[in-house]
Amino acid sequence: MLHAIVAPLLMTAATGTAASADRVRIHYETTGRGRPAVVLVHCWTCDSSFWRDEVAGLAKSRQVVTLDLAGHGRSGRTRRDYTMEAFGEDVKAVADALKLDRMVLVGHSMGGAVILEAAKRLGDRVVGLVPIDTLVDVDQPTDPKETDALIAKMRADYRGETTAFLRQYLFAPTTPPAVADRVVAQTTSFPVEIALSALRNNWNYQAAPGFEAVKVPIVAVNGDRFPTNFAGNRRHAPQFDAVIMKGGGRSKPRPRSAEPALGRAC
Repeated sequence: MLHAIVAPLLMTAATGTAASADRVRIHYETTGRGRPAVVLVHCWTCDSSFWRDEVAGLAKSRQVVTLDLAGHGRSGRTRRDYTMEAFGEDVKAVADALKLDRMVLVGHSMGGAVILEAAKRLGDRVVGLVPIDTLVDVDQPTDPKETDALIAKMRADYRGETTAFLRQYLFAPTTPPAVADRVVAQTTSFPVEIALSALRNNWNYQAAPGFEAVKVPIVAVNGDRFPTNFAGNRRHAPQFDAVIMKGGGRSKPRPRSAEPALGRAC
């Protein structure tokens, strides 16, 4: 009887805000109890609500924290440049506010770069990383001039170019139309300058040094559309491993599929 009364209370989300290093307010929610905590970091132009369907399942046995990175969701939008390093500070601010001393960081798409930066700042409080649909090849070169050209095209026709980009690269044939439509609607209605700042910094981000700085397990969950370079990634982080999901795209986080990865990362 007592368990039946208490259990729903433990699953109720508590909300708050934390000040990032540049004083931008970062909104977060925490649900459940248990260590290590799992911190879920969303992708480009999305927010913590994209994890909503998965939080209840994950929170049955652990504390689950979601947050809105600066410029996203209910967090502040006064930052001038939305870098992966600054986003890493957002995650640290929330972890500090909640006094998390043992956690696994989960990052979807752009969130993969964010959790690498957060791990640098959180040190031995992080016991594992789970990148989802990201960091498939940390040696893949980026050309800032090419990035700038693509950003210029998006700035000239943000809605049209962004819609084309999303539908060409982010969705798998099995992606439910309702999910694809939600992502497109969310992204194309997002503040343009924040979106382009974050995208440019994500594309230009050099992940290899971040891999080399991380000594805890890194267990990715990637689709098979873009091959994961196991050998290349392990040159920078020998502990890297990945679970490959057939038919996967990059449109929606898949923490239920990540449960084995979470177990190994812990």
